[in-house]
Amino acid sequence: MLLKDFPQECWESIFKFLGQGKDLESVSMVCKKFLSITNQVKFSLTIHDSTILFLSRLLSRFLRLKAIDFSHFNGELEDILHQISQSGLDLDLINLSNQRTLPVDGLRELGTKMINLRVLICSNVGSLRDSHLVVIAYCFPFLEELDISFPLDSQASDFGLLRLSSMLENLCKIDLSGNHLITDKSLLSLCQNCRSLEEISFFQCFKISQDGIASAIRMRPSLSSISFNIEKKRIHGPGLTPLPINLDLIDSFVSLKRLNAIDLSNSFISDEFLISVADGAVNFLKKLVLQDCCNFTFSGIFYVLSKCQYVQSLDLRKADFLTDQCINKLSIFLINLTSINLSGCCQLTNSTFFILTRNCPLLLEIKMERTYIGVEGEEDSNSMSDFVVNRQVKAVHLGDNILLNDASLIKFTSICAGLQLLDLNACEGITGECVAEVMKRCYVIRHLNIAYTGIEKFEINFEVSQLKVLNLSGARIEDESLSIISKWCSGLMLLDIQNCWYVTAKGVREVIENCIALKELNLRNCSLVDDDFVCGLMHARPSLRKIITPSGVDFYG
Repeated sequence: MLLKDFPQECWESIFKFLGQGKDLESVSMVCKKFLSITNQVKFSLTIHDSTILFLSRLLSRFLRLKAIDFSHFNGELEDILHQISQSGLDLDLINLSNQRTLPVDGLRELGTKMINLRVLICSNVGSLRDSHLVVIAYCFPFLEELDISFPLDSQASDFGLLRLSSMLENLCKIDLSGNHLITDKSLLSLCQNCRSLEEISFFQCFKISQDGIASAIRMRPSLSSISFNIEKKRIHGPGLTPLPINLDLIDSFVSLKRLNAIDLSNSFISDEFLISVADGAVNFLKKLVLQDCCNFTFSGIFYVLSKCQYVQSLDLRKADFLTDQCINKLSIFLINLTSINLSGCCQLTNSTFFILTRNCPLLLEIKMERTYIGVEGEEDSNSMSDFVVNRQVKAVHLGDNILLNDASLIKFTSICAGLQLLDLNACEGITGECVAEVMKRCYVIRHLNIAYTGIEKFEINFEVSQLKVLNLSGARIEDESLSIISKWCSGLMLLDIQNCWYVTAKGVREVIENCIALKELNLRNCSLVDDDFVCGLMHARPSLRKIITPSGVDFYG
Protein backbone atom coordinates (compact mmCIF):
# COMPACT_ATOMS: atom_id res chain seq x y z
CA MET A 1 0.00 0.00 0.00
CA LEU A 2 1.31 3.43 -0.95
CA LEU A 3 1.62 6.24 1.60
CA LYS A 4 -1.10 8.25 -0.13
CA ASP A 5 -3.50 5.29 0.07
CA PHE A 6 -3.11 4.74 3.84
CA PRO A 7 -6.28 6.03 5.60
CA GLN A 8 -5.88 9.32 7.47
CA GLU A 9 -7.72 7.87 10.49
CA CYS A 10 -4.97 5.26 10.85
CA TRP A 11 -2.23 7.90 10.70
CA GLU A 12 -4.08 9.94 13.32
CA SER A 13 -4.21 6.93 15.65
CA ILE A 14 -0.48 6.33 15.19
CA PHE A 15 0.43 9.98 15.82
CA LYS A 16 -1.80 10.17 18.90
CA PHE A 17 0.20 7.25 20.29
CA LEU A 18 3.37 9.39 19.98
CA GLY A 19 1.93 11.93 22.43
CA GLN A 20 2.11 15.72 22.28
CA GLY A 21 5.85 16.29 22.57
CA LYS A 22 8.99 16.28 20.50
CA ASP A 23 8.31 13.05 18.61
CA LEU A 24 5.17 14.56 17.10
CA GLU A 25 7.11 17.66 16.10
CA SER A 26 9.68 15.54 14.26
CA VAL A 27 6.97 13.64 12.36
CA SER A 28 5.39 16.90 11.17
CA MET A 29 8.57 17.73 9.23
CA VAL A 30 8.48 14.57 7.07
CA CYS A 31 5.96 15.72 4.47
CA LYS A 32 2.97 18.01 3.94
CA LYS A 33 0.51 15.17 4.60
CA PHE A 34 2.08 14.41 7.97
CA LEU A 35 2.16 18.12 8.80
CA SER A 36 -1.57 18.36 8.11
CA ILE A 37 -2.36 15.29 10.21
CA THR A 38 -0.20 16.37 13.17
CA ASN A 39 -1.99 19.71 13.14
CA GLN A 40 -5.21 17.79 13.79
CA VAL A 41 -3.89 15.59 16.61
CA LYS A 42 -1.95 18.17 18.63
CA PHE A 43 -4.07 18.97 21.67
CA SER A 44 -1.62 20.73 24.03
CA LEU A 45 0.69 23.73 23.65
CA THR A 46 3.39 25.00 26.03
CA ILE A 47 4.11 28.72 25.78
CA HIS A 48 7.65 30.05 26.27
CA ASP A 49 8.75 33.69 26.00
CA SER A 50 9.95 33.10 22.44
CA THR A 51 6.64 31.47 21.45
CA ILE A 52 4.76 34.76 21.62
CA LEU A 53 6.12 35.94 18.27
CA PHE A 54 4.37 33.01 16.57
CA LEU A 55 1.34 32.64 18.83
CA SER A 56 -1.30 33.83 16.37
CA ARG A 57 0.09 31.45 13.75
CA LEU A 58 0.08 28.54 16.21
CA LEU A 59 -3.48 29.23 17.31
CA SER A 60 -4.71 29.21 13.72
CA ARG A 61 -2.66 26.10 12.91
CA PHE A 62 -3.68 23.84 15.81
CA LEU A 63 -7.45 24.10 15.71
CA ARG A 64 -8.07 21.21 18.11
CA LEU A 65 -6.00 22.51 21.03
CA LYS A 66 -7.49 21.58 24.39
CA ALA A 67 -4.71 22.58 26.79
CA ILE A 68 -2.38 25.60 26.98
CA ASP A 69 0.47 25.78 29.51
CA PHE A 70 1.85 29.20 30.56
CA SER A 71 3.89 27.92 33.51
CA HIS A 72 7.19 28.63 31.64
CA PHE A 73 6.15 32.09 30.43
CA ASN A 74 7.52 35.23 32.13
CA GLY A 75 5.72 38.06 30.30
CA GLU A 76 2.38 39.82 30.56
CA LEU A 77 -0.67 37.65 29.95
CA GLU A 78 -3.56 40.05 29.44
CA ASP A 79 -3.08 40.59 25.67
CA ILE A 80 -2.23 36.93 25.13
CA LEU A 81 -5.41 35.74 26.82
CA HIS A 82 -7.29 38.22 24.64
CA GLN A 83 -5.79 36.53 21.56
CA ILE A 84 -6.75 33.10 22.84
CA SER A 85 -10.30 34.19 23.66
CA GLN A 86 -10.69 35.41 20.05
CA SER A 87 -9.20 32.24 18.52
CA GLY A 88 -12.37 30.15 18.51
CA LEU A 89 -10.71 27.37 20.50
CA ASP A 90 -12.69 25.38 23.04
CA LEU A 91 -10.09 24.78 25.75
CA ASP A 92 -10.30 22.12 28.43
CA LEU A 93 -7.25 23.15 30.53
CA ILE A 94 -5.22 26.29 31.22
CA ASN A 95 -2.08 26.31 33.38
CA LEU A 96 -1.20 29.76 34.78
CA SER A 97 1.31 28.53 37.35
CA ASN A 98 4.37 30.61 38.33
CA GLN A 99 2.84 33.91 37.18
CA ARG A 100 3.51 37.10 39.17
CA THR A 101 -0.23 37.66 39.50
CA LEU A 102 -3.41 36.32 37.98
CA PRO A 103 -4.56 38.30 34.90
CA VAL A 104 -8.07 39.21 36.09
CA ASP A 105 -9.23 41.06 32.95
CA GLY A 106 -7.87 38.31 30.72
CA LEU A 107 -9.65 35.65 32.76
CA ARG A 108 -12.92 37.58 32.54
CA GLU A 109 -12.68 37.77 28.74
CA LEU A 110 -11.61 34.14 28.50
CA GLY A 111 -14.60 33.17 30.61
CA THR A 112 -17.00 34.61 28.07
CA LYS A 113 -15.59 32.28 25.37
CA MET A 114 -14.19 29.20 27.13
CA ILE A 115 -17.36 28.24 28.96
CA ASN A 116 -16.41 24.55 28.93
CA LEU A 117 -13.05 25.02 30.67
CA ARG A 118 -12.68 22.03 33.00
CA VAL A 119 -9.23 22.43 34.59
CA LEU A 120 -7.51 25.59 35.87
CA ILE A 121 -4.04 25.40 37.43
CA CYS A 122 -2.77 28.49 39.28
CA SER A 123 -0.03 27.02 41.46
CA ASN A 124 2.84 29.12 42.82
CA VAL A 125 1.48 32.47 41.66
CA GLY A 126 2.95 35.67 43.12
CA SER A 127 -0.21 36.63 44.98
CA LEU A 128 -3.65 35.17 45.55
CA ARG A 129 -6.60 37.10 46.92
CA ASP A 130 -10.29 36.54 47.57
CA SER A 131 -11.12 38.67 44.55
CA HIS A 132 -9.19 36.20 42.35
CA LEU A 133 -11.25 33.29 43.68
CA VAL A 134 -14.52 35.11 43.03
CA VAL A 135 -13.45 35.92 39.44
CA ILE A 136 -12.43 32.29 38.83
CA ALA A 137 -15.77 30.99 40.12
CA TYR A 138 -17.80 33.55 38.18
CA CYS A 139 -15.93 33.10 34.88
CA PHE A 140 -15.61 29.32 34.87
CA PRO A 141 -18.73 27.89 36.55
CA PHE A 142 -18.19 24.39 35.10
CA LEU A 143 -14.69 23.86 36.54
CA GLU A 144 -14.02 20.32 37.70
CA GLU A 145 -10.39 20.73 38.82
CA LEU A 146 -8.76 23.78 40.47
CA ASP A 147 -5.21 24.15 41.78
CA ILE A 148 -4.48 27.31 43.81
CA SER A 149 -1.64 25.81 45.83
CA PHE A 150 1.35 27.54 47.39
CA PRO A 151 0.97 31.19 46.34
CA LEU A 152 3.98 33.27 47.40
CA ASP A 153 1.69 35.82 49.06
CA SER A 154 -1.62 34.28 50.07
CA GLN A 155 -4.39 36.63 51.18
CA ALA A 156 -7.10 34.11 50.26
CA SER A 157 -9.44 33.58 53.19
CA ASP A 158 -12.63 31.79 54.13
CA PHE A 159 -14.63 34.57 52.45
CA GLY A 160 -13.20 33.75 49.00
CA LEU A 161 -13.41 29.99 49.46
CA LEU A 162 -17.02 30.16 50.65
CA ARG A 163 -18.00 32.15 47.56
CA LEU A 164 -16.05 29.82 45.30
CA SER A 165 -17.54 26.63 46.78
CA SER A 166 -21.08 27.99 46.45
CA MET A 167 -20.61 28.60 42.70
CA LEU A 168 -18.59 25.56 41.55
CA GLU A 169 -21.08 22.74 41.96
CA ASN A 170 -19.20 20.45 39.53
CA LEU A 171 -15.84 20.70 41.33
CA CYS A 172 -14.29 17.24 41.68
CA LYS A 173 -10.71 18.09 42.65
CA ILE A 174 -9.10 21.04 44.47
CA ASP A 175 -5.65 21.80 45.89
CA LEU A 176 -5.62 24.52 48.59
CA SER A 177 -2.13 23.82 49.91
CA GLY A 178 -0.12 26.72 51.28
CA ASN A 179 -3.09 29.08 51.82
CA HIS A 180 -2.42 29.66 55.49
CA LEU A 181 -5.44 31.88 56.28
CA ILE A 182 -8.19 29.37 55.49
CA THR A 183 -9.87 27.51 58.34
CA ASP A 184 -12.30 24.69 58.97
CA LYS A 185 -15.07 26.84 57.45
CA SER A 186 -13.54 26.56 53.97
CA LEU A 187 -13.03 22.81 54.18
CA LEU A 188 -16.57 22.18 55.42
CA SER A 189 -18.04 24.52 52.80
CA LEU A 190 -16.29 22.66 49.99
CA CYS A 191 -17.46 19.27 51.28
CA GLN A 192 -21.01 20.52 51.72
CA ASN A 193 -21.50 22.51 48.49
CA CYS A 194 -19.37 20.61 45.97
CA ARG A 195 -21.29 17.36 45.85
CA SER A 196 -19.01 15.84 43.21
CA LEU A 197 -15.86 16.48 45.27
CA GLU A 198 -13.58 13.43 45.22
CA GLU A 199 -10.02 14.74 45.70
CA ILE A 200 -8.78 17.44 48.07
CA SER A 201 -5.30 18.59 49.15
CA PHE A 202 -4.51 21.10 51.89
CA PHE A 203 -0.87 20.80 52.93
CA GLN A 204 0.43 23.56 55.22
CA CYS A 205 -3.06 24.86 56.02
CA PHE A 206 -2.50 24.75 59.75
CA LYS A 207 -5.60 26.77 60.68
CA ILE A 208 -7.60 23.74 59.59
CA SER A 209 -8.00 21.70 62.76
CA GLN A 210 -8.13 17.94 63.29
CA ASP A 211 -11.76 18.34 64.39
CA GLY A 212 -12.49 20.17 61.13
CA ILE A 213 -10.90 17.42 59.04
CA ALA A 214 -12.90 14.75 60.89
CA SER A 215 -16.16 16.66 60.31
CA ALA A 216 -15.37 17.18 56.62
CA ILE A 217 -14.64 13.46 56.14
CA ARG A 218 -17.94 12.48 57.72
CA MET A 219 -19.73 15.03 55.55
CA ARG A 220 -18.09 13.71 52.37
CA PRO A 221 -17.33 9.98 52.91
CA SER A 222 -17.16 9.46 49.14
CA LEU A 223 -13.73 11.14 48.95
CA SER A 224 -11.32 9.02 46.91
CA SER A 225 -8.15 11.05 47.59
CA ILE A 226 -7.08 13.23 50.52
CA SER A 227 -3.72 14.91 51.10
CA PHE A 228 -2.72 16.94 54.16
CA ASN A 229 -0.18 17.02 56.95
CA ILE A 230 -0.68 16.89 60.70
CA GLU A 231 1.64 19.53 62.09
CA LYS A 232 4.48 18.25 64.24
CA LYS A 233 3.69 20.62 67.14
CA ARG A 234 5.03 19.85 70.60
CA ILE A 235 3.65 20.43 74.06
CA HIS A 236 5.90 22.58 76.23
CA GLY A 237 7.26 20.69 79.19
CA PRO A 238 9.61 17.82 80.05
CA GLY A 239 10.61 15.96 76.93
CA LEU A 240 8.62 18.26 74.64
CA THR A 241 6.03 15.55 73.89
CA PRO A 242 4.33 15.88 70.45
CA LEU A 243 0.65 16.77 70.40
CA PRO A 244 -1.46 13.59 70.14
CA ILE A 245 -3.73 12.87 67.18
CA ASN A 246 -7.37 13.60 67.79
CA LEU A 247 -9.26 10.33 68.39
CA ASP A 248 -12.21 11.69 66.43
CA LEU A 249 -9.93 12.19 63.41
CA ILE A 250 -8.65 8.62 63.72
CA ASP A 251 -12.18 7.23 63.91
CA SER A 252 -13.42 9.32 60.96
CA PHE A 253 -11.13 7.56 58.47
CA VAL A 254 -13.05 4.31 58.85
CA SER A 255 -15.89 6.02 56.92
CA LEU A 256 -13.73 6.60 53.82
CA LYS A 257 -14.70 3.31 52.20
CA ARG A 258 -13.72 4.39 48.67
CA LEU A 259 -10.36 5.99 49.53
CA ASN A 260 -7.77 5.03 46.88
CA ALA A 261 -5.05 7.62 47.62
CA ILE A 262 -3.79 9.26 50.81
CA ASP A 263 -0.75 11.53 51.19
CA LEU A 264 0.29 12.42 54.76
CA SER A 265 3.78 13.71 53.95
CA ASN A 266 5.68 15.32 56.83
CA SER A 267 3.03 14.41 59.41
CA PHE A 268 2.96 13.23 63.01
CA ILE A 269 0.89 10.03 62.79
CA SER A 270 0.47 6.80 64.74
CA ASP A 271 -0.11 3.11 64.20
CA GLU A 272 -3.71 3.58 65.39
CA PHE A 273 -4.22 6.18 62.67
CA LEU A 274 -2.86 3.83 59.98
CA ILE A 275 -5.07 1.00 61.24
CA SER A 276 -8.13 3.23 60.87
CA VAL A 277 -7.13 4.13 57.29
CA ALA A 278 -6.65 0.46 56.42
CA ASP A 279 -9.94 -0.65 57.96
CA GLY A 280 -11.81 1.92 55.86
CA ALA A 281 -10.02 1.60 52.52
CA VAL A 282 -9.23 -2.09 52.57
CA ASN A 283 -10.46 -2.83 49.02
CA PHE A 284 -9.59 0.43 47.29
CA LEU A 285 -6.30 1.90 48.55
CA LYS A 286 -3.81 2.13 45.68
CA LYS A 287 -1.53 5.01 46.72
CA LEU A 288 -0.01 5.51 50.18
CA VAL A 289 2.46 8.36 50.82
CA LEU A 290 4.07 8.55 54.26
CA GLN A 291 7.30 10.31 53.35
CA ASP A 292 8.99 12.20 56.21
CA CYS A 293 6.32 11.02 58.67
CA CYS A 294 7.14 10.20 62.27
CA ASN A 295 5.78 8.26 65.27
CA PHE A 296 4.52 5.20 63.35
CA THR A 297 6.24 1.82 63.46
CA PHE A 298 6.72 -1.28 61.36
CA SER A 299 3.60 -2.78 62.97
CA GLY A 300 1.46 0.04 61.59
CA ILE A 301 2.69 -0.19 58.01
CA PHE A 302 2.58 -4.02 58.17
CA TYR A 303 -1.10 -3.85 59.15
CA VAL A 304 -1.97 -1.46 56.32
CA LEU A 305 -0.24 -3.46 53.61
CA SER A 306 -1.55 -6.80 54.87
CA LYS A 307 -5.11 -5.42 54.69
CA CYS A 308 -4.75 -3.28 51.54
CA GLN A 309 -3.04 -5.54 49.01
CA TYR A 310 -4.03 -3.46 45.96
CA VAL A 311 -1.47 -0.73 46.76
CA GLN A 312 0.37 0.27 43.59
CA SER A 313 2.36 3.31 44.75
CA LEU A 314 4.12 3.29 48.13
CA ASP A 315 6.25 6.12 49.53
CA LEU A 316 8.08 5.42 52.82
CA ARG A 317 10.90 7.92 52.46
CA LYS A 318 12.89 8.39 55.68
CA ALA A 319 11.16 5.53 57.50
CA ASP A 320 14.50 4.83 59.16
CA PHE A 321 13.24 1.85 61.22
CA LEU A 322 12.97 -0.25 58.04
CA THR A 323 15.53 -3.03 57.54
CA ASP A 324 16.04 -5.59 54.79
CA GLN A 325 14.13 -8.08 56.94
CA CYS A 326 11.21 -5.64 57.22
CA ILE A 327 11.06 -5.23 53.43
CA ASN A 328 11.15 -8.99 52.99
CA LYS A 329 8.11 -9.36 55.30
CA LEU A 330 6.22 -6.54 53.56
CA SER A 331 7.00 -7.74 50.03
CA ILE A 332 4.61 -10.68 50.22
CA PHE A 333 1.74 -8.14 50.24
CA LEU A 334 3.11 -6.05 47.35
CA ILE A 335 2.08 -8.16 44.38
CA ASN A 336 0.36 -5.15 42.76
CA LEU A 337 3.11 -2.62 43.50
CA THR A 338 4.31 -0.53 40.55
CA SER A 339 6.31 2.23 42.32
CA ILE A 340 8.17 2.41 45.65
CA ASN A 341 10.20 5.17 47.32
CA LEU A 342 12.56 4.05 50.09
CA SER A 343 14.97 6.98 49.86
CA GLY A 344 16.50 7.99 53.16
CA CYS A 345 15.83 4.58 54.75
CA CYS A 346 19.37 4.36 55.99
CA GLN A 347 19.44 0.69 57.07
CA LEU A 348 18.55 -0.78 53.67
CA THR A 349 21.26 -2.58 51.71
CA ASN A 350 21.53 -4.36 48.36
CA SER A 351 19.26 -7.11 49.70
CA THR A 352 16.22 -4.82 49.59
CA PHE A 353 16.78 -4.22 45.86
CA PHE A 354 16.98 -7.96 45.17
CA ILE A 355 13.89 -8.66 47.33
CA LEU A 356 11.79 -6.07 45.52
CA THR A 357 12.77 -7.15 42.01
CA ARG A 358 12.12 -10.79 42.90
CA ASN A 359 8.84 -10.48 44.83
CA CYS A 360 7.08 -7.56 43.10
CA PRO A 361 6.23 -8.76 39.56
CA LEU A 362 4.56 -5.49 38.43
CA LEU A 363 7.21 -3.10 39.78
CA LEU A 364 8.13 -0.33 37.33
CA GLU A 365 10.03 2.19 39.49
CA ILE A 366 12.42 1.91 42.46
CA LYS A 367 13.73 4.89 44.41
CA MET A 368 16.50 4.11 46.91
CA GLU A 369 18.45 7.35 47.22
CA ARG A 370 20.56 8.03 50.35
CA THR A 371 20.37 4.47 51.69
CA TYR A 372 23.01 1.89 52.63
CA ILE A 373 22.86 0.44 49.14
CA GLY A 374 26.24 -0.72 47.91
CA VAL A 375 26.69 -2.72 51.12
CA GLU A 376 26.19 -6.45 50.72
CA GLY A 377 23.27 -8.01 52.56
CA GLU A 378 22.17 -11.60 52.97
CA GLU A 379 20.90 -11.80 49.39
CA ASP A 380 24.36 -10.97 47.99
CA SER A 381 25.66 -14.36 49.09
CA ASN A 382 23.68 -15.92 46.25
CA SER A 383 25.25 -16.44 42.85
CA MET A 384 24.00 -14.45 39.88
CA SER A 385 22.19 -17.56 38.66
CA ASP A 386 19.98 -17.38 41.76
CA PHE A 387 18.70 -13.88 40.98
CA VAL A 388 15.42 -13.43 39.13
CA VAL A 389 15.60 -11.27 36.00
CA ASN A 390 12.92 -8.56 36.10
CA ARG A 391 12.43 -6.81 32.76
CA GLN A 392 9.36 -5.01 34.10
CA VAL A 393 11.41 -2.43 36.07
CA LYS A 394 11.86 0.64 33.89
CA ALA A 395 13.21 3.33 36.27
CA VAL A 396 15.77 3.13 39.08
CA HIS A 397 16.84 6.13 41.18
CA LEU A 398 19.99 5.50 43.26
CA GLY A 399 21.29 9.06 43.71
CA ASP A 400 23.49 10.10 46.67
CA ASN A 401 24.53 6.55 47.53
CA ILE A 402 28.19 7.12 48.30
CA LEU A 403 28.77 3.42 49.01
CA LEU A 404 27.40 2.21 45.67
CA ASN A 405 30.15 0.51 43.67
CA ASP A 406 30.65 -0.99 40.22
CA ALA A 407 30.05 -4.58 41.35
CA SER A 408 26.66 -3.81 42.91
CA LEU A 409 25.50 -1.70 39.98
CA ILE A 410 26.41 -4.43 37.48
CA LYS A 411 24.28 -6.88 39.49
CA PHE A 412 21.32 -4.49 39.58
CA THR A 413 21.39 -3.79 35.86
CA SER A 414 21.86 -7.47 35.03
CA ILE A 415 18.57 -8.13 36.82
CA CYS A 416 16.81 -5.04 35.34
CA ALA A 417 18.05 -5.21 31.75
CA GLY A 418 14.93 -3.40 30.51
CA LEU A 419 15.81 -0.15 32.28
CA GLN A 420 14.83 3.05 30.49
CA LEU A 421 15.85 5.50 33.24
CA LEU A 422 18.84 5.23 35.56
CA ASP A 423 19.71 8.01 38.03
CA LEU A 424 23.16 7.76 39.64
CA ASN A 425 23.48 11.41 40.66
CA ALA A 426 26.39 11.92 43.11
CA CYS A 427 27.29 8.20 43.29
CA GLU A 428 31.01 8.83 43.50
CA GLY A 429 32.01 5.17 43.63
CA ILE A 430 30.91 4.50 40.04
CA THR A 431 33.51 4.48 37.25
CA GLY A 432 33.26 5.27 33.55
CA GLU A 433 34.03 1.66 32.70
CA CYS A 434 31.03 0.51 34.73
CA VAL A 435 28.74 3.05 33.04
CA ALA A 436 29.82 1.72 29.65
CA GLU A 437 29.01 -1.84 30.74
CA VAL A 438 25.61 -0.72 32.06
CA MET A 439 24.76 0.94 28.75
CA LYS A 440 25.69 -2.24 26.92
CA ARG A 441 23.46 -4.37 29.14
CA CYS A 442 20.54 -1.89 29.25
CA TYR A 443 20.42 -1.26 25.52
CA VAL A 444 16.96 0.40 25.62
CA ILE A 445 18.00 3.05 28.14
CA ARG A 446 16.57 6.49 27.33
CA HIS A 447 17.53 8.63 30.32
CA LEU A 448 20.90 8.42 32.10
CA ASN A 449 21.95 10.71 34.96
CA ILE A 450 25.60 10.39 36.00
CA ALA A 451 25.98 13.95 37.28
CA TYR A 452 28.59 14.58 39.96
CA THR A 453 29.88 11.04 39.93
CA GLY A 454 33.48 12.15 39.38
CA ILE A 455 33.64 10.35 36.04
CA GLU A 456 36.59 11.60 33.96
CA LYS A 457 36.01 9.71 30.73
CA PHE A 458 32.90 8.67 28.84
CA GLU A 459 34.08 5.71 26.81
CA ILE A 460 31.80 3.56 24.67
CA ASN A 461 32.37 2.02 21.26
CA PHE A 462 28.83 0.93 20.40
CA GLU A 463 25.63 2.61 19.31
CA VAL A 464 23.23 3.71 22.08
CA SER A 465 20.37 4.48 19.75
CA GLN A 466 17.62 4.86 22.36
CA LEU A 467 19.40 7.35 24.66
CA LYS A 468 17.54 10.68 24.66
CA VAL A 469 18.63 12.40 27.89
CA LEU A 470 22.19 12.44 29.25
CA ASN A 471 23.20 14.39 32.36
CA LEU A 472 26.96 14.71 32.86
CA SER A 473 26.87 17.80 35.11
CA GLY A 474 30.01 18.21 37.18
CA ALA A 475 31.91 15.46 35.33
CA ARG A 476 35.63 15.93 34.64
CA ILE A 477 35.22 15.05 30.98
CA GLU A 478 37.04 16.77 28.13
CA ASP A 479 36.35 17.24 24.42
CA GLU A 480 37.33 13.63 23.69
CA SER A 481 34.31 12.39 25.65
CA LEU A 482 32.01 14.81 23.82
CA SER A 483 33.36 13.45 20.54
CA ILE A 484 32.45 9.90 21.62
CA ILE A 485 28.98 11.04 22.70
CA SER A 486 28.36 12.74 19.37
CA LYS A 487 29.39 9.58 17.50
CA TRP A 488 27.58 6.88 19.45
CA CYS A 489 24.66 8.79 21.03
CA SER A 490 23.48 10.66 17.95
CA GLY A 491 19.81 10.43 18.98
CA LEU A 492 20.29 12.63 22.05
CA MET A 493 17.59 15.24 22.63
CA LEU A 494 18.89 16.76 25.89
CA LEU A 495 22.51 17.05 27.00
CA ASP A 496 23.40 18.62 30.36
CA ILE A 497 27.10 19.35 30.84
CA GLN A 498 26.90 22.25 33.27
CA ASN A 499 29.98 22.64 35.49
CA CYS A 500 32.07 20.54 33.08
CA TRP A 501 35.00 22.91 33.29
CA TYR A 502 37.30 21.16 30.84
CA VAL A 503 35.12 21.06 27.71
CA THR A 504 35.71 23.66 25.00
CA ALA A 505 33.89 25.03 21.98
CA LYS A 506 35.51 22.32 19.85
CA GLY A 507 33.77 19.50 21.71
CA VAL A 508 30.46 21.36 21.88
CA ARG A 509 30.57 22.05 18.13
CA GLU A 510 31.06 18.34 17.42
CA VAL A 511 27.98 17.46 19.50
CA ILE A 512 25.91 20.09 17.69
CA GLU A 513 26.99 18.84 14.27
CA ASN A 514 26.37 15.13 14.91
CA CYS A 515 23.42 14.98 17.32
CA ILE A 516 20.78 15.94 14.77
CA ALA A 517 17.82 15.54 17.17
CA LEU A 518 19.28 17.72 19.96
CA LYS A 519 16.63 19.99 21.53
CA GLU A 520 18.21 21.26 24.76
CA LEU A 521 21.82 21.94 25.79
CA ASN A 522 22.99 23.15 29.20
CA LEU A 523 26.44 24.78 29.22
CA ARG A 524 26.15 26.70 32.49
CA ASN A 525 29.61 27.33 34.06
CA CYS A 526 31.47 25.73 31.14
CA SER A 527 34.08 28.45 31.47
CA LEU A 528 36.15 27.44 28.42
CA VAL A 529 33.16 27.98 26.12
CA ASP A 530 32.43 31.56 25.05
CA ASP A 531 28.90 33.01 25.19
CA ASP A 532 29.34 34.56 21.72
CA PHE A 533 30.06 31.11 20.29
CA VAL A 534 26.89 29.73 21.92
CA CYS A 535 24.71 32.43 20.34
CA GLY A 536 25.41 30.99 16.88
CA LEU A 537 24.50 27.42 17.78
CA MET A 538 20.78 27.87 17.15
CA HIS A 539 21.50 28.50 13.47
CA ALA A 540 23.89 25.54 13.25
CA ARG A 541 21.32 23.09 14.61
CA PRO A 542 17.69 24.09 13.76
CA SER A 543 16.27 21.40 16.07
CA LEU A 544 17.60 23.24 19.15
CA ARG A 545 14.87 24.79 21.28
CA LYS A 546 16.79 25.79 24.41
CA ILE A 547 20.40 26.57 25.27
CA ILE A 548 21.69 27.68 28.67
CA THR A 549 24.88 29.66 28.10
CA PRO A 550 28.03 29.41 30.27
CA SER A 551 26.98 32.63 32.02
CA GLY A 552 23.53 31.17 32.79
CA VAL A 553 21.39 32.97 30.19
CA ASP A 554 18.53 30.95 28.66
CA PHE A 555 18.12 31.10 24.87
CA TYR A 556 14.98 29.71 23.24
CA GLY A 557 14.67 28.82 19.59
